[in-house]
Amino acid sequence: MGRPILHALIESNLFNVTVLTRQTSEAQFLESVRVIRVDYSSIPDLTTALTGQDAVVSALTTSAMDTQLPLIQASIAAGVKRFIPSEFSANTDNPKSATLPVYQSKIKVHRHLKGLESNHPLFTYTLIRTGPFLDYCLNHGFFLDFKAETTPFYDGGDRPFSTTSLATIGRAVVGILQHLDETGNRVVFVHDVVTTQRKILAIAEKLAPGRTWTPVDVSTADMLATAQGNYAKGKVDFGASIGFLICAIFREGYGGEFEEVDNQLLGIPLKTDAELGKLVGAAYATLSA
Repeated sequence: MGRPILHALIESNLFNVTVLTRQTSEAQFLESVRVIRVDYSSIPDLTTALTGQDAVVSALTTSAMDTQLPLIQASIAAGVKRFIPSEFSANTDNPKSATLPVYQSKIKVHRHLKGLESNHPLFTYTLIRTGPFLDYCLNHGFFLDFKAETTPFYDGGDRPFSTTSLATIGRAVVGILQHLDETGNRVVFVHDVVTTQRKILAIAEKLAPGRTWTPVDVSTADMLATAQGNYAKGKVDFGASIGFLICAIFREGYGGEFEEVDNQLLGIPLKTDAELGKLVGAAYATLSA
C-alpha cells in the first residue's frame, strides 16, 4: 500500500511528505520526498522523526501490525493530529468477520486507538475499509483464474462484494486528510464497485470470445475449515490464511458488500462498467501473455 498512497499524496500537491523507513531498507524514493530512517521499536527515535508532522499514514504489512503501537505512542508525544493505521481490509466490524484470526492484529490496533480517545482529544484516527484490492486481485487471478480452463466460484460466484483499486485507496487517504472534521475517530468505507465473480467472468468472455472458463463451485465453509486447521497446526502464512480472506469477501453474512460508503465525501466516483472492463482486460492481457 505504501507506493500508491505515496503517489496520491505527491500528485495532490497538497502536502509536505516525509517517509519513514527501516534503517536497513534499500527502498528508493523520489528526490522531492524527505526520507528518515528510524528504529520502529524506539519511541524516542520515532517521536523525533514525527515532530512537526500533522498526520501519520501507516502502510505496514499485516505481520508488522504490533509495530504500530509504539508508532501511535510516538505520534501522540510528537503532537500528531491524525493517525491512519494500516487497515485497508474487510469490514471487521461485522461480527462474523471479526472472529477471523487473520484480522485480529488489525482489530487490536483499532481497540487501542479507540481507547485513547478520551485522554488524548487532540489525537484522532481514521480507519479505512476497502474490501479486496481490485486491480491486485485481478492481476493475480484471485477473482478469476485467467490462465486455466476452470476457475473457482466461491459459493456459486453470485455473491456481491465491494472492491477497491490501489489508486483509489491512495485517493481515499488524500480525501480523509482534506476532511479531518468529518472523518475523525471513525471508520471510513470506500469502494470502486460492487461486483460478483460471475459478472467478472462475463466481462472476460466478451473480451476474449475465443476463450472459455468452466466455473467450479468451491465451498467457503470448506475453505474456512481448512484455514482453521492450518492455524491449529501453527501455519499462519498467507497461503494458510486464504480461507479466512475468502470468507470475508464471499461468504454470506460476513459483510463483503459494504452497505454505505464515503465515496461522495472523499470525492471518489464509482467505476463504470467500462472502467471495470478495462481493468479486467488489462489483467487478462497480462496473465494470458
